[in-house]
Amino acid sequence: MTGAATRGLLVALLIATPALILPGVAADSTQITALMALLAGFLTFVEYNSSFPSIVEFRDAPPFNRLRFIALFVTVVMITQVIKSHSEVTLLSGALFSLGTIIGNALDFPYSPVRLAVLMLPETASLQLVETIRAAAGLAYLVAAIALLVFVLIVRVLGWPTRHGAFNVWVNLPLFDPTAGGDVISRLQRDARINIALGFLLPFLIPAMVKLASYLIDPIPFENPQTLIWTVSAWAFLPASMIMRGIAMNKVAGMIEDKRRRTYADAETEAGLQIA
Repeated sequence: MTGAATRGLLVALLIATPALILPGVAADSTQITALMALLAGFLTFVEYNSSFPSIVEFRDAPPFNRLRFIALFVTVVMITQVIKSHSEVTLLSGALFSLGTIIGNALDFPYSPVRLAVLMLPETASLQLVETIRAAAGLAYLVAAIALLVFVLIVRVLGWPTRHGAFNVWVNLPLFDPTAGGDVISRLQRDARINIALGFLLPFLIPAMVKLASYLIDPIPFENPQTLIWTVSAWAFLPASMIMRGIAMNKVAGMIEDKRRRTYADAETEAGLQIA
């Protein structure tokens, strides 16, 4: 229960971070943020306090979810500091804005994800808003790339997910039904390929979807700091998260295949000994 409560508090803190850091947040926005933070924290507490999994994947296979949470939290904090630098310059906010500008300018070339993120803005966007979203996109992309690299190293070098003990497929993949039909290994590998492919495509698809939505419905108000923070964070975090999920599912498929191969080998050895 203590671990579940801690996770719930951390998720609530993540949701409330922009409102806590940014100066001059409206009272109505603060109340909505507080409500969403409490709801997210409660749902996280219920999920981790339950003995039976429901939604959260790889719940008992650390540090998968911890790494994703840290990446999202760092992304939100850094983008919030970038926006804060326009109204209240501090050493941290100024340094992050400069770093984000350098990375964003380096990645802002034709057809790049950062260029497409900048093109999400309406044509009437101010120069300050364009520079802000470019710097935010650069920082978010950097954090996502580092998180992805760290996870690959954990899988390849540290032997995730079996280094902490046995891996329970039912607990860690509650949304995956092994009895739905077809070979489990083939289905896991197919889902892994789909997740990895979508992860690479989403940085290009999300800006196009946002632009299309602005034409069909209403333009997204990127002038609102919290809207900009969560949009850019989702733009960078969701693709990295899907690629990590694909890598994890492919690893699980490999583990099942290895276990099946060893079982067959042991059975053949036992049968040979009985014949002899």
